[in-house]
Amino acid sequence: MRDQAESLRLQLSRLNKKALTKAIAIISGKGGVGKSNFSLNFALTLSKRGFHVLLFDMDIGMGNIDILLGQSSHTTIVDLFERRISIQELIKKGPSNLSFIAGGTGLTKIFTMDQEKVDYFLTQLQSVSEQYDYLIFDMGAGISEDRLHLLMAVHEVFVITTPEPTSITDAYAAMKYIHLRKKDIPFYLIVNRAQTNQEGYETLRRLKNVMRQFLGKEVMKLGVLPEDRAVSKAVARQTPFLLFDSTTKISRAMIELTDRYLADRTVGDLNVSRPTSFFARLRQLLLER
Repeated sequence: MRDQAESLRLQLSRLNKKALTKAIAIISGKGGVGKSNFSLNFALTLSKRGFHVLLFDMDIGMGNIDILLGQSSHTTIVDLFERRISIQELIKKGPSNLSFIAGGTGLTKIFTMDQEKVDYFLTQLQSVSEQYDYLIFDMGAGISEDRLHLLMAVHEVFVITTPEPTSITDAYAAMKYIHLRKKDIPFYLIVNRAQTNQEGYETLRRLKNVMRQFLGKEVMKLGVLPEDRAVSKAVARQTPFLLFDSTTKISRAMIELTDRYLADRTVGDLNVSRPTSFFARLRQLLLER
């Protein structure tokens, strides 16, 4: 009953407050931390809460969102740039009314986004953006210069790490790289594959303190996701873990994390202000190039 009431409250809030489309980039400092699994299941949870979500697999040429969904995609985001296929033609429907665009695999050459491709991407993206409450960009591991403008234009950046020291170090390096170029971007921290809640929250505390001490940047602790064998089982079945079994530790933690994000926009220590247009930000950044 409490969950139903909370869900209703969130949906009424969305109807009563006409907001701009929210753009979120999800990054990690290194690969193998569960970033795409997080992106997919977070997007699904938002979609199950009644929001219209478009998930982009931006790990171009090495994408796996469609694989995790058990769907084959004959067209991918690469076709947007290489064949000028419209973005509307690339959008696929997943479960729970989730929309997504696949990143593609098996490219024979390294893909880069030059000025012309970015301009075309922006035009195409704006043509569909009003249909969605959230645009979620599952970025490739690490930070590349040709995707930096997209990262600096989004409203929020979610940073996925694990408790491993190398993962924490790489997550800090990624945030530092972005922060030194645009200091007002909000960072949300998520620890994945924590053996215990204590380990996860200690990792969040350490990373938050390091950002404050060395960069003078306050970041927001969004939550901890536990190590759970259900994830590997779900991946083997090519089913999002949220749909594979909604009662597992990882599914319950994902639902709690998402509802916390939706219900309290003062997550952590910061008050998150009403967003300005993602497209206005991106246009300005492109003009500054």
